[in-house]
Amino acid sequence: MSEIEETLKRISSHKGVQGIVIVNSEGVPLRSTMEAEKTTQYSASLLQLAQKARSVVRDLDPQNDLTFLRVRTKKHEIMIAPEKDFMLVVVQSPNTEA
Repeated sequence: MSEIEETLKRISSHKGVQGIVIVNSEGVPLRSTMEAEKTTQYSASLLQLAQKARSVVRDLDPQNDLTFLRVRTKKHEIMIAPEKDFMLVVVQSPNTEA
């Protein structure tokens, strides 16, 4: 099993995790544990959100950069870890205790 598969499996095993998506810098999903329609929806929307958040951080301080973004809604908690060439997205239930 590859290191990526092991990492996905480890993250998926956490209580409350509903899905994981790895997206490249163009918004194309590379790996996902979610159904295709949801994967496409999350990939496109969250890439734009992360890019906007990174832009805001850099506007406030050009020496700074976005390293992690957490969005909590009534139904989900979405954690986004943007990197140079890809973005890791984890969707989990917000009401699950760790």
